[in-house]
Amino acid sequence: MSFRYTKKYKIFTWPIAFACSLVFFWGCKQKEKDQLKLSAQYQAIFKQTLIIHDKYNPDSAQKYIDAAFREIKSPTLNERLNRLGFHYAVMFTTKKDFLKARIYADSILNLINKNGGQQKYPGFYANCRLSLGDAAFELKDYNTAYQNFFIGYQIGKNQLDRRVTSEFLYRMGMVTFKQGHYALAVKYFKESLGLIKSTNDTFVTFYRNQELMDNIGIAFFRLNKPDSAMAYYNHALHYITSNSYRFPEKADLTPVAQAVIYGNQADVYIKKKDYNSAIPLLKKSIAINSIKHHDNNDALVNMVKLADVYGRNNRTDSMKIELDTIKHKLSAISNGDVKANWYRLMSEYYSLNNKHAEAFDYLKKYNSLKDSLDENNRLLREANVTEQLTNFDKERQITLLKTNYRIQRTYLLLAVMFIIMSLVIAFLIYRNWQRSKHDFKVVKMLNHEINEQKASLQHTLDKLNDSSREKDRILHTVAHDLRNPLGGISALSNMMVNDTNCNDEQKEFIGIIKESADNSLELINELFEAADLVLDDTRKQLVDINTLVNNSIELLKFKAAEKNQHIVLSHNNTPLYLLINREKIWRVISNLIINAIKFSPAGTNIFVSIDESPVNATIAVKDNGIGIPDHMQTKVFNMFTEAKRPGTMGEKSFGLGLSISKQIVEAHNGKIWFENNPQGGTTFLISIDKPVA
Repeated sequence: MSFRYTKKYKIFTWPIAFACSLVFFWGCKQKEKDQLKLSAQYQAIFKQTLIIHDKYNPDSAQKYIDAAFREIKSPTLNERLNRLGFHYAVMFTTKKDFLKARIYADSILNLINKNGGQQKYPGFYANCRLSLGDAAFELKDYNTAYQNFFIGYQIGKNQLDRRVTSEFLYRMGMVTFKQGHYALAVKYFKESLGLIKSTNDTFVTFYRNQELMDNIGIAFFRLNKPDSAMAYYNHALHYITSNSYRFPEKADLTPVAQAVIYGNQADVYIKKKDYNSAIPLLKKSIAINSIKHHDNNDALVNMVKLADVYGRNNRTDSMKIELDTIKHKLSAISNGDVKANWYRLMSEYYSLNNKHAEAFDYLKKYNSLKDSLDENNRLLREANVTEQLTNFDKERQITLLKTNYRIQRTYLLLAVMFIIMSLVIAFLIYRNWQRSKHDFKVVKMLNHEINEQKASLQHTLDKLNDSSREKDRILHTVAHDLRNPLGGISALSNMMVNDTNCNDEQKEFIGIIKESADNSLELINELFEAADLVLDDTRKQLVDINTLVNNSIELLKFKAAEKNQHIVLSHNNTPLYLLINREKIWRVISNLIINAIKFSPAGTNIFVSIDESPVNATIAVKDNGIGIPDHMQTKVFNMFTEAKRPGTMGEKSFGLGLSISKQIVEAHNGKIWFENNPQGGTTFLISIDKPVA
């Protein structure tokens, strides 16, 4: 069975100019398109770039556009975006270098964020998330792909049109299908189809509609519901027959789509062991897609199915003819899975003819190639784990630097205290000497005693420093030895949960392991946060609190989405600058929003607002959660408080977050408090003074 995520790149011959324009204009509002009009100078450069790409090669085109771009004295935002978009389109569409394509998409996203971001350019921002998700999907990094598609979907359903939302739902369905969540894939495909089914005015929409119907059928087939699958296959064929007449200029593409569906229908009959019905469908599909410029790869897959059916019916002569044809096709089309299955079928053919030596030889080749394909997938998964472990190591190094800074600051304070103490002693000695020479002996005696005390104090201080250094060494050793394994356990268990080879009981045990690892990591992080509360005034800067809160919400939307919650932000569009430590206040805001998510039921809203008065700014986080009982209200801001409870879905709570937040806010000369809402839930508020003009 062939799944058709990449069919749009294979069936349609899209020019590179059109692929490049998709990075910017797909789903954009007219106002945004007007802002991205190109100058005459750049239009000439881009036109020549396309000519070079079509006549020579993409490398020459990329070098030309970069060299010509450097000659533009003051390129506009739209010209900078268009150049990066061209590189992305070449890497994704022409070279199929999806890793470099993702790098260019990241550059586009950074450029948009520096010039107003999602608020100013929602369409461009959504397009960029689409490009990032497509590149990640092709790299089989499905988690990253889903995150980008989900962000784009949230933007699309709130700010853009139905087609944009449908496109993201379609891609979310593709990701969940690849991850084996077929029921969820059906849900996304149906929602996508429902949004665009009535807007069938273009060929692209027509083709996407029939593809969604076919994909729903494939997902039902994977759910072991062959009758439902066949119903959608028939529905898709009827839809193609009823609408293809409207697009005579694309008449050559209609049989390609029908041929793919014929092959999928054959899968249903093969599952039911109705081989007589499957064979003519496979032959019809192969005949259509074996034509030049049709989907030859799909034809090759169906040839494998047909050879397999012949083998099951002991039609060895027909099986050998089909296998010889596949061998010839493989010389022109590279497909590792098809080649592996060809080795397997050749082994079965020789086994049916009692030629066991030849059968064993082909079986070894099949196992070797299959192991190689599986190893490539395993290395890809390990690459993701290695990247996560690298990030954990960087976090550990940052924590170590912060700890060294705190130690150095402590030594400096002790030195200052020692100097002050010495000055006080000298002053006392001088004053007593002035009063009376008779008292000199007494002063001398006292000075001797003080020196002894100082020596004893120094000895004690040395022991304390040694103990402190030993404690720090042990702490960092434990952090290093625990964080990386726990992070690895969490990442590996996350992948194992998505492994379709695990049964429900194994997935439940793996889920318990992942939850325990995540809880341990969260406790270690909160202990480090509790130790890192020294606020350096030199790190304070003027920060737009609206942007800071908005960024924090963007990062936490995924956590809220896990409980089907929505975070609603309300504030004036005018920037509101406060003199704060960005990292510390961001930590406070994130703590309050995470608590609201944790203690709110699934499916509810969390409201975040920013208000200002002439003298201060107030940030409020309101939830409809479980509230705070009266007997706990005086303890919620205590360190290691007893007023800690599990979240509405059993989330762990360690009782450190609010204490840390209170100390940070008070270090900014601010105030933090909470109010129980009459209708249920709690509102936490932060008040920070505005800087003096």
